[in-house]
Amino acid sequence: MTGGDGRSLRRRELMTGAAGLAGLALALRTSPARAASKRVESLLDQMTIDEKAGQLSCYADMIRPPVGDINPVVNQRNTEQLLAEIRASRIGTLFNGEGVEGALLAQTTAVQQSRLGIPLLFAADVIHGFKTVFPIPLAEAASFDPGLAERTARAAAVEATSYGLHWTFAPMVDVARDQRWGRGAEGSGEDVFLGEAMAQARVRGFQGRDLAAPDSLLATAKHFAAYGAVTAGLDYNTVELSEETLREVHLPPFKAAFDAGCLAVMSAFNDINGVPATANKHLLTDILRNEWDFRGVVISDYTADQELVAHGFAADDRDAARLAILAGVDISMQSGLYSRYLPELVSSGLVPMAVVDSAVRRVLSLKERMGLFDQPYRSLDAKAQAANTATPAARALSREAGARSIVLLRNDAGLLPLPTQGQRIALIGPFAEDRDNILGPWAFYGDRSLGVDLATGIRAALADPSKLTIARGCDVENTLLGGYDQAVAAAAAADVVLLAVGEGQNMSGEAQSRTEIGLPRVQQRLAELVAQTGKPMVVLLRHGRALTLDGAVKAAPAILATWFLGAETGNAVADVLFGKVNPSARLPVSFPHESGQEPYAYNHRTTGRPAPQADDSQEYKARWRTTRNEALYPFGYGLGYTTFVLSNIRLSTARLAWNDKLYVTAQVANTGKVAGEHVVQLYVRDRVASRTRPVRELKRFIRVALKPGEKRDVRFTLERGSLMFVGDGDRWLAEPGMFDLWVANNAVDGLAASFELLGA
Repeated sequence: MTGGDGRSLRRRELMTGAAGLAGLALALRTSPARAASKRVESLLDQMTIDEKAGQLSCYADMIRPPVGDINPVVNQRNTEQLLAEIRASRIGTLFNGEGVEGALLAQTTAVQQSRLGIPLLFAADVIHGFKTVFPIPLAEAASFDPGLAERTARAAAVEATSYGLHWTFAPMVDVARDQRWGRGAEGSGEDVFLGEAMAQARVRGFQGRDLAAPDSLLATAKHFAAYGAVTAGLDYNTVELSEETLREVHLPPFKAAFDAGCLAVMSAFNDINGVPATANKHLLTDILRNEWDFRGVVISDYTADQELVAHGFAADDRDAARLAILAGVDISMQSGLYSRYLPELVSSGLVPMAVVDSAVRRVLSLKERMGLFDQPYRSLDAKAQAANTATPAARALSREAGARSIVLLRNDAGLLPLPTQGQRIALIGPFAEDRDNILGPWAFYGDRSLGVDLATGIRAALADPSKLTIARGCDVENTLLGGYDQAVAAAAAADVVLLAVGEGQNMSGEAQSRTEIGLPRVQQRLAELVAQTGKPMVVLLRHGRALTLDGAVKAAPAILATWFLGAETGNAVADVLFGKVNPSARLPVSFPHESGQEPYAYNHRTTGRPAPQADDSQEYKARWRTTRNEALYPFGYGLGYTTFVLSNIRLSTARLAWNDKLYVTAQVANTGKVAGEHVVQLYVRDRVASRTRPVRELKRFIRVALKPGEKRDVRFTLERGSLMFVGDGDRWLAEPGMFDLWVANNAVDGLAASFELLGA
């Protein structure tokens, strides 16, 4: 090849080095750690390079077409084209289709009409429920209850597998510290430890106890890696970060997912320090396979391998296929690059056959482990599809999860809970009767007919439903003719106002980055006008990220962060509003004062000029001219309808030996008048280290349920491993010295103590 692109491609091919490729091929072929079963090796020996490339190719399932506008239209095939390619063994996985009938047709074609009868994998984006939709993952993280996350993932798996699915592209485990990034809705927030706990819970829930079981849904940790650190919170954007931050912040939730048994990982769209994740050998081979000994499969995100060309990292599609397979991407999603180019790349010597064989071996081994060779029609039962759809148990779980995900941010003078009788209530705002923004982003399989809107849920809870008046006031981002006047009139005639405002579901999720993360202006204007009536106002926020609050919304006497709660939204909100459920959720993300604070997280590092503690105008410190360097509502924050008091902190020792354990005990008391649950949190700070450390880091949390007047001791265990960080040489290490700790209600308060870690 000649010319600019040709010279670039040839230079890169030469830099790869024939000797290096041969060595890599030999290692991949002979490593005993990668050995597969006799069945897999026998199949591999019989396969042509075209059939091997087919096993490494994943396409949109147009036999049972995806619902809605999910992805850009790229390389689409119709039903007959797909079936023909399945017969020719040129497809290994289909994704984002649903329904047993179409899956049976595709699988029968693969098993009975292709040369080797290798079964297909059926995958889909099952993010927070299937037909029955649960709260978005960020909302569910607010529960600080991994057990709840495991139960909702299990319920989603039962439903999804009943519709002929084997594999979900979830959980998303990206740590997101910039609330402008829309995809934070799919994750667990800004904290590493909480992210690890939720990742493991969701993997266990999706996969169950046996990957070969009909109701087991293979989990996928995504997006590998550091997608949550995109510059300026702009989706698909570049990432610049140190190796230390990569390893301390962005990789641990992935490792936690793999430790829980996750056998699939998806490469990210973004680059890291100039190297796109889908061609990043350091990530996909050096760390993932060599350091962590990951045995599962790597799948690209949607056409992410082809996008290496737009990145300016690959000269053309052929080069992109070469770079992706050599970096460690096993399965190419939707681009078709592997099918088109791997045969020629192998024959020309640019990609060793051993590299392809290792990828195919991993894919076939996964299918074997999932029981598909022995039971190719597993999860393809029409009776199960009917029996497992929107069951009463699933609906009840959606309602429970919704209520346990709601965070009470403010409750002046005990305005909440409201009585179910004796008050006239005005429900005002674009989400009052809205059913189009209930399920939240990435819930396109959800049955919209199951959705319970706010008005329906609230009426059902009232002794006299006629006491509820509805006024939209405005749409999500547009005014309504006469809407403000109607809303003000409804508020003036009521005893209390419920103001349902926030984001539409198309304002969060993929490709929904925002520069300003407050309410749309029309909603803010609605809030100001309604507040002028002087009636007590309860703000019901709907959102997929932390929001900035302003004016009448910020000053409202009661504020509930209700996120996107799924099918049972109206009932879940009503349960909290009227006290059937005492709210116990806590924020998994910090609510900033202003959008300009982003990216912001509680566990930032200190500076040489820390912000002053007093609220003054001291200059030449780490501060903004208009806003203090702190959150409006911090990570871990949340109120309830009772009060909890922490006291009597005790440490088992003030000097922790290198290989010993530290036990931290404190008393928590319910000093209120109703039963409730409290999330007690343990934070640590390394005072002096060879790398500057965060001001606090969450290390443990525990939920405690107490009756009025009840007291209980909670105990946490710490050891050296909990005090480690990444130092020189990208090594995890702990250093002797003094540590501060807090047993706390949130990331900025708590009972303080200190201890010393002794040397080895």
